[in-house]
Amino acid sequence: MKVLVVNCGSSSLKYQLLDMNHNNIIAKGICERISIDGSFIKHTTEGQEAVKVMCNFPDHEMALQKMVEMLTTGDTKCVASVDEIAAVGHRVVHGGEKFNESVLIDQAVIDAIKDCAELAPLHNPANLLGISACKRLMPNVPMVAVFDTAFHQTMKPEAFMYAIPKQFYKKYSVRKYGFHGTSHKYVSQRAAAMLGKPIEDTKIIVCHLGNGASICAVKGGKSIDTSMGMTPLQGLIMGTRSGDIDPAIIPYLMDKEGISANDMDSILNKKSGVLALSEISSDFREIEDGVTAGDPVCRLTMDAVQHRLVFYIGGYAALMGGVDAICFAGGLGENNTAMRAEMAELLKGMGVKLDPEKNQCRGVERDLTTADSKVKLLLVPTNEELMIAQDCVKVVQ
Repeated sequence: MKVLVVNCGSSSLKYQLLDMNHNNIIAKGICERISIDGSFIKHTTEGQEAVKVMCNFPDHEMALQKMVEMLTTGDTKCVASVDEIAAVGHRVVHGGEKFNESVLIDQAVIDAIKDCAELAPLHNPANLLGISACKRLMPNVPMVAVFDTAFHQTMKPEAFMYAIPKQFYKKYSVRKYGFHGTSHKYVSQRAAAMLGKPIEDTKIIVCHLGNGASICAVKGGKSIDTSMGMTPLQGLIMGTRSGDIDPAIIPYLMDKEGISANDMDSILNKKSGVLALSEISSDFREIEDGVTAGDPVCRLTMDAVQHRLVFYIGGYAALMGGVDAICFAGGLGENNTAMRAEMAELLKGMGVKLDPEKNQCRGVERDLTTADSKVKLLLVPTNEELMIAQDCVKVVQ
C-alpha cells in the first residue's frame, strides 16, 4: 500500500511517498518559494541522487503537478500513475476542539478546517490549498487530514483552560491546544517499544526540540499536558519565540514604545527567544559554537533554554507521579550531544545517569543511559511522515 504525505506551508510543499507494506520511503521532496521568484523542486527517489529543478510555481497546484510528474515520469519515476497511491495524508496544523483523531476529508471536514483558520492563520489556509489542489489532481484517491492538535485533545480541562473570563473560551475558543502532536505521538510509541512495555503502562516525557520546541507529558499513551498553548508561542524558549513571559510585559512595552499589536506579535514570534538572548543567531548550532569558544552570552543563552526545559520536565514528572523515560527528538534533541549531556547532569536528582559513550551519536534511536539509571534518557528521531502515513492506513482501511 502506497501513501503520499503532503505538508503545505504558505510558500512551500514537502512530500513523501511511502510503501506502508515495509514502512520505507519510495521518494521525497520539497517545492520551495511557491508564488515567489526563484521557485524550485528538490526531489529524491530511493537509491538515486537528489535532483533540483528550477520551476515556475505560481501556486500550490502547479507545485503538486510537478511533484506528480517527478513521481510518474522520467528518470525519477517510481510509480506508473497516481492510481497506485492508496491515500494522501495531509498535515493540518489546527483542528481546534473538533478533531481528536485523523479523519477522511469531506466537505464538512474542509469547512471545519476553515473555521479553525483564525487559530492558525499562517498554516490552515496553506493546508487547505494543498487539500484542494490534491483533490483536483487525484480525484479518486482518498484524502486524510492528520491534525497537529489532535493528540492533545485528551488533556483535561484543568490542563487546557486559561484562568481568564470564560466568555472568551465560549466566544473565541481561547484555550490551550498544543502542537507537534504527531511527533509526540510517534516518539512516545517508539519509547514504549524501546522500554519493552505496553504504552498503557508508561509515563513518558517527550522533548521535541528544534527551532520550534515543545514538551509533552504522555501517560498511558495519552497527552495529559504540553508546553505550547493556544498558539505555538507559549512554553519553551525557542529559536525566535519568547515562550512563557509575564503577560503584563506586553501592554507595558506597547505603551512605552508605541508598539502596535501586530508589531508586538512579530517581536514575540520572530525577534525573541534564542535570537534575542544571544543577539547573535536563532541557530542553536551557532550558540553551541559560542559556548565551546567560551562566549559568556552564548553560555547564558543555553543555560536559560535548559532552565526552562528542566522546569517543564520536573513539573510533568510530578503530574504523572513519576517518569519512565525522557525522550529527545527534533533537530536540537537529536544532534546536540553537549546539550544532552548537560541536561542529564541537571536531571541527575531524578535518577538520570548518562552513559557518555552512548551519548556520542546523532539521529539514531538509542538509550543514552547506564543500566542502573532510574529514569531513561532516550534519543528517538521523530518521523512525523511515517506517523501520518500510518494514520492514513487506519482511516482508509
